[in-house]
Amino acid sequence: MPLSDEESPRAVRFSLLGPLTVTSGGHALALGPLKQRAVLAMLLCHPNTPVSVDCLTGTVWPGEAPRTARKNLQKYVWALRRLLCEAGRPGGLDLVPGGYLLRVSEEEADTLRFLALAAAGREAVRGGDPDTATELLRRALDLWQGPPLAELADSEPLRAEADRLTSRYLSAYETWAETASAQGSNAEVAEAVADIAEQHPLRERLRAVQMIALHRAGRQSEALAVYETLRQLLARELGLPPSAAMEEAYRVVLAGTLATPTPAPQRQAPARTLLPPDTPDYTGRQEQLAELGDAVRRGIGHVTVLVGPVGSGKSALMVHLAHSLREHFPDGRLLVDLRRADGTNRPLTAVLSELARAARLDRVTALLPDHPEQAAALWRDWFAEHRVLLLLENAPDEAAVRPLLPGTGAGAAVIASRSWLAGLAGVHRTAMTPLTVEESMELLGHIIGPSRVGADRASARRIVEAGGLSPLAVRISGQRLVVLRHLPLSEYADRLSEPAAVIDELSVGDPTVRNRMADGWRTLTYLGRSALLRLGRLPLARPFTLGDAATALRLPEPAALRFLELLIDTGALVCPSTEVAAHAALYELPRLAHLCLRELGGRGESFTTLAGPADMPVVNYRATGWEPGGVTVLMTPRDRVEWEDTWNWAS
Repeated sequence: MPLSDEESPRAVRFSLLGPLTVTSGGHALALGPLKQRAVLAMLLCHPNTPVSVDCLTGTVWPGEAPRTARKNLQKYVWALRRLLCEAGRPGGLDLVPGGYLLRVSEEEADTLRFLALAAAGREAVRGGDPDTATELLRRALDLWQGPPLAELADSEPLRAEADRLTSRYLSAYETWAETASAQGSNAEVAEAVADIAEQHPLRERLRAVQMIALHRAGRQSEALAVYETLRQLLARELGLPPSAAMEEAYRVVLAGTLATPTPAPQRQAPARTLLPPDTPDYTGRQEQLAELGDAVRRGIGHVTVLVGPVGSGKSALMVHLAHSLREHFPDGRLLVDLRRADGTNRPLTAVLSELARAARLDRVTALLPDHPEQAAALWRDWFAEHRVLLLLENAPDEAAVRPLLPGTGAGAAVIASRSWLAGLAGVHRTAMTPLTVEESMELLGHIIGPSRVGADRASARRIVEAGGLSPLAVRISGQRLVVLRHLPLSEYADRLSEPAAVIDELSVGDPTVRNRMADGWRTLTYLGRSALLRLGRLPLARPFTLGDAATALRLPEPAALRFLELLIDTGALVCPSTEVAAHAALYELPRLAHLCLRELGGRGESFTTLAGPADMPVVNYRATGWEPGGVTVLMTPRDRVEWEDTWNWAS
């Protein structure tokens, strides 16, 4: 009879719930140098999910990465592949577009077993089967071998992953303790929880179950002492009183009853909604909408990133999706913008304050602005326990969204960003595709009337194609034609046929294409702006090759490829959606961006030749509507480092 996986002498096991270990047939494997172990740890933190090269680089080199980072990373991956192959696990670590993916089964990874057992235990609690629930949760907790990844704590990304695992462990522990206490195992629960509560003294749910277990075990004075200790600690550390749930547990202990503390029956509060109205004429992308909705509903997209250039319809798709998922997220749907009206980033305290008001989380509000980290932790705890859809609009970078995302729970988040946010591992990414010609004409018809479009479909097609089939351009054109009811579509199409006039025609009223593009322009680094200006000289409506880009940038192809990859990551450049060699790939500037770049280059924009680190370029932005009054911008120290690093890396 063949051996089962558990009996196999070559069975490989990966452990993160404690020190990082890999065993084969029960024998620990030598995992190599510290940086190599850090790569493996991050891959295991996101099993069966692509992890970007940028994320792995930030994990291994917490500060500024060396110029040889990519080459060294490839060496670590090669060594790990050899290690797995020698352990009887060939083919488990794959190169995928943008990064690497480690394939592991639930039996092989303790984190996957833990999550499966904990989820089954919670489901048993909800199903009214406490015996099964306590058994499953206990099995999950027994997998814990101590603080995760303690030997890799110098890496900030891995510390965040360790905190996420610890949060999941504590949540499962609290559920087990509550269930076991309700079944009568109060002495065991009181003793077990005491040690954990000492390590995490501000976990009020943990302290509450400790109080109740002590009380039910006949140790009332100790139960009251737990409350008093927590009350003083909260007041001293955070300036807060105990939560309503903790106060309720305290009243039960004072009353001397052995009943389970339950709040008084209350009328169900209405679901929290912080959404703009749905777009009544939303058009197109039905397949993408269905795929995204299915991913969010089934938990595939616990965190989903919508990536697309300015005007691609990210916000409209996100809001339309949220309105369609009202029944699936009964605890609320909350949208917050991570940028101010002027395009600058909002501070975390402002975002948390808005979310706390919408979710009626007074304790989070009370911690702001002095204790943003504790406030973010409370927000994540609440988010993890509620079926809430969080929508984050205009995400500038990974750091702006990480504090808002829970590691587990029934909620989901959808993030709209121009950038791919490559540093976020374990997320589902969806690239916004352009509308088709028919969809664009349908949208135009919704705005100006289908009969007007039907009377001159050829001109309607010219109008939508002039704006690159961008929903923003179609909507602005439509609004302009609603006002200019006397204007024949053919005459307006003639105006748009001249590329130099398109941006002016689409810059009437609010929003304007120029203003929206300017917001994205200001977020780019000096190098990004300089490279885009040169690429903007390439022919319109024609994809270009690496050779074309190298000629436009006046750089050797390796250096040009580096710039193209930087622009792809920021969302300023569109790349192929399938794997293809760099020299054969076709790249493209979104049409609106291309038109704006030509306008910048034609209105006095000056820029240097990208010739090497000896240059000290100066850029003068004098184009009206982009930098009011004209501003001369020198390279900053950060730009200088990036300039030299890029040039030396490519050379």
